[in-house]
Amino acid sequence: MACSLLNYIDELEPSNIDTMEKHNETDEVFVLLEGECILFFGVEDTYGNIIEIKAQPMHPKKLYNVKQGVYHTHVLSKTAKVLIIENYDTGDSNSSKLPLNAIQKASIKKMTNEIMEVQNEIQLRKRQWHI
Repeated sequence: MACSLLNYIDELEPSNIDTMEKHNETDEVFVLLEGECILFFGVEDTYGNIIEIKAQPMHPKKLYNVKQGVYHTHVLSKTAKVLIIENYDTGDSNSSKLPLNAIQKASIKKMTNEIMEVQNEIQLRKRQWHI
């Protein structure tokens, strides 16, 4: 197994995401340590096309297991730190990428904005209530 720490990078801005990837031989585990992160999952049809994208906002210190063969990507806030755990030999040779079309890209941007707005509102209310 290999562990890595993912910090914010520009290529994970919603406007820069243009592919989803899947790992053909292993699961991948994500743990949000700080900030915000949203996992996106691509639902495939029988022809291997992504027909739907689902969003999962991550909660701190909770494990998120992306099963082998599931297309995924993620966006991070500028303060995010995400622990990634996967097999040491996971890479391009045993993973696949699919390009996203304009509608799918717009969907990721829209879902990100909606989720981040809700998360910001929750944080604001917590500060107001001193939680």
